[in-house]
Amino acid sequence: MPFNRRQFLLLGGALGGLGLSVAAQKWAASQGSSLPADRPLDLNEYSQSSPESSPESNLESSPTASSPTASTDPLNPPRGDVRIVVISDLNSQYGSTDYEIEVDNAIARIPTWQPDLVLCGGDMVAGQQPSLTRSEIEAMWAAFDQHVSAPLRKANIPYGFTLGNHDASSAQAINGGLLFGTERELASAYWNDPLHDPGLQFVDRAKFPFYYTFQKKDVFFLSWDASSAQISAEQLAWVEQSLSSPAAKAAKLRIVVGHLPLYGIAIGRDDAGEYLENAEGLRSLLERHQVHTYVSGHDHAYYPGHKGDLELLHCGILGAGVRPLLNGDLSPRKTLTIVDVDLAAARTLYTTLDATTLELVNQQELPKLIASPGGKVLRRDVVWEDLTPAEQAIEYAPRG
Repeated sequence: MPFNRRQFLLLGGALGGLGLSVAAQKWAASQGSSLPADRPLDLNEYSQSSPESSPESNLESSPTASSPTASTDPLNPPRGDVRIVVISDLNSQYGSTDYEIEVDNAIARIPTWQPDLVLCGGDMVAGQQPSLTRSEIEAMWAAFDQHVSAPLRKANIPYGFTLGNHDASSAQAINGGLLFGTERELASAYWNDPLHDPGLQFVDRAKFPFYYTFQKKDVFFLSWDASSAQISAEQLAWVEQSLSSPAAKAAKLRIVVGHLPLYGIAIGRDDAGEYLENAEGLRSLLERHQVHTYVSGHDHAYYPGHKGDLELLHCGILGAGVRPLLNGDLSPRKTLTIVDVDLAAARTLYTTLDATTLELVNQQELPKLIASPGGKVLRRDVVWEDLTPAEQAIEYAPRG
């Protein structure tokens, strides 16, 4: 895959009442640095720890004519050919029509980054509760529209998404029917209402909003229904067909988004049913079609990883219920990620922002690997040979 694992990706963060430039000045001052206005910003200067230097990593982080456009603000990163703001898990307690302050702050801030697309990893509302009435479910979607969807439509920002288990779970009852059929019916009604048009350039919307494809510039997106641990044979046949389509093959980058991850990487999300079944088979399918990244939610923990040739962006959350990673001792935090795509090189730059504290999220502080029940997921800048024998020997162990 045309991606250099050793590239250094700045992961930074600020949201809240302060403007980006003010936050940048406060952070730079705390690091003993200044923000000179007469030269492009070298993002590596603002890392909290220096990565292993290599000619390739230095080249990738230097602003050039072929790299993302340079920025003079460390909290407003170099812009790629395509910019995507990735968010996930926006909801609060069951049935809630309120949203956390981080959700409202993020949605208000997103237009300042001028993204080509917002991509959501699911759980936009707080369903998956049998006692919820139709009117309560409709009220949740109305609240979502007020807090998230309508502001993005007003800003003319397209919104791609996958449905989560709290939006429209595909879980099956013992008799073979859907456990949450009413929630799926009302989710479909909301998204197929012309008033709620997400502004996407669809390739195939026959099964929208459950699974569908769209494109933005030269990036092809496939959203599959990973709202439960099983992806049906019917849907997998559609995935094969879609990733073999002329639109997918012509794209310079392919991204798949689904709510459940392939590999559980957070405490409390490592039990069967919390991640997709047959992860290795699904990964093989995506790799065979040269999918660059699988974006997922559900784990309530941010981890930029890879397994084999497939990038794995485990989104952090903006809503309630942050969770710690299976490995390491970092405190959990709410995050969003700005993804800038370099189409010529078919690679991505992540800038991940803390949604609460205005602190920078430093990729180098994240564990080099997560030992999940389904296999070991490496941090996206790490290759197996980078690990010490002790690190390579780490095995999955449940943490309660």
